[in-house]
Amino acid sequence: MDLGIEHYGLFLSAGMLLNLAPGPDTFYILARSGAEGRAVGVASALGIAAGSIVHTIAAAFGLSVLLATSALAFDVVRYVGAVYLVYLGVRMLIARGSAIAEAKARGRGAGAAFRQGMLTNVLNPKVALFFLAFLPQFIAPNANYAKLGFVALGLSFVATGLAWCLVLAFAGAGLGAWLRTRPAFGRWLDRVCGAVFVALGVRLALQQRA
Repeated sequence: MDLGIEHYGLFLSAGMLLNLAPGPDTFYILARSGAEGRAVGVASALGIAAGSIVHTIAAAFGLSVLLATSALAFDVVRYVGAVYLVYLGVRMLIARGSAIAEAKARGRGAGAAFRQGMLTNVLNPKVALFFLAFLPQFIAPNANYAKLGFVALGLSFVATGLAWCLVLAFAGAGLGAWLRTRPAFGRWLDRVCGAVFVALGVRLALQQRA
């Protein structure tokens, strides 16, 4: 089957370097795992990976072209994503108790973290445009099964990214556990996490398509 994949080794190397570069996903995972523990951090990483799979499929079948060509579509997705991030941040900033205690009391935790991680990734139009611009460079345009090749590259990129995200989740959880043994830091950590989410939301709202 001719998937049209070219220079796969170069693709993997470039993808791993791009995954290592700090971005919104990095801070999101560190914040969630630091505030709510390892399981929530891992769930956040899996949610972000699921969001990247959505972007891969959208790019493979041309849906991401809409974001690249329509300023209105780009702005709608961008502002919805920004509002969602700010909402998460404000909720942490005004919460009376700690994030981990609140999550346990309401039975949320990992499940909510997965959904939120996926939504924050899916609602970031810059990620969609990245997949649309990066993956085609490694696909022969006249391949018989170029779409499947596109998906294969996307899943490879997601796999390397997930590995790094899991490292971040474990690192953030270790730091959070250390901080939670010091009561004076507990509430401060929650507020920092909330501020990070608000900052990511504002950053997304200010992003431009180009």
